[in-house]
Amino acid sequence: MTSALSSAQTSQLDELAEIIRFHAPLVAFTGAGISTESGIPDYRGPQGLWTTGNQKPFAYEDFMSNPEARREWWRRLPARLDEIEALRPNAGHLALTRIEQAFVMLAIVTQNIDGLQQEAGSDPSRVIELHGSSRMIRCTQCGEVYVAREILEAYGGSPEPPSCPNCGGILKSGTIAFGEPVPPDALRVSFAVAEQAGVMLVVGSTLLVNPAARVPTVAKEAGAYLAILNKGETGLDRAADLRVDAPAGQALEYLAGRLLSAAPGF
Repeated sequence: MTSALSSAQTSQLDELAEIIRFHAPLVAFTGAGISTESGIPDYRGPQGLWTTGNQKPFAYEDFMSNPEARREWWRRLPARLDEIEALRPNAGHLALTRIEQAFVMLAIVTQNIDGLQQEAGSDPSRVIELHGSSRMIRCTQCGEVYVAREILEAYGGSPEPPSCPNCGGILKSGTIAFGEPVPPDALRVSFAVAEQAGVMLVVGSTLLVNPAARVPTVAKEAGAYLAILNKGETGLDRAADLRVDAPAGQALEYLAGRLLSAAPGF
């Protein structure tokens, strides 16, 4: 059983709730650390997939140049999609959705590809997926995006990867592969909401992956209060106005309760 938050942690979160109340809008920036409680390993933590070598980055150049790599990806898609769709949002995702109900949230910028924030009930129009979504498939030529399950149902019986129904281009996962640039529109919108933030709350990110990690920096440079909620160090700890080392689910649940509370003094 996970231990309760300490008095020092709740005191920090009380302070953060007060700041959000008076300095909204809030922009949340989420990384792999918010989804570990849903059973998804992170990448760069002590037991992360890349740290331990249990998974290598998916290389864009290899996928595009190697037909067999594309066939293998297509063969594995059904099982991979079943696993993705079986995932459930955890307390952290649900708490961010509750914070939206406090009418302080401008946007949630996420590095995650699992779609769990939307599954938790967040307004999809407020969720910016910087690294794409594993629930989608994207054409590398025309940029058209398709629901992965629908493509699989239409073409799943084919031994060869299907081409884009719109232009005939190569289809790949809707996620951003290693060596592939972040979609400029997603990055532009992320920077725009960061500049509007009164408070930037980083949750579960080491802030080591650029250009995504630039988003909190943009907010800080524009005058936002920068709060970091993460287990372990991050690349922006020295710039943070508040640093809370606590489990994301518990901390966000507590924060949501304070923001939605009608307790005296709030």
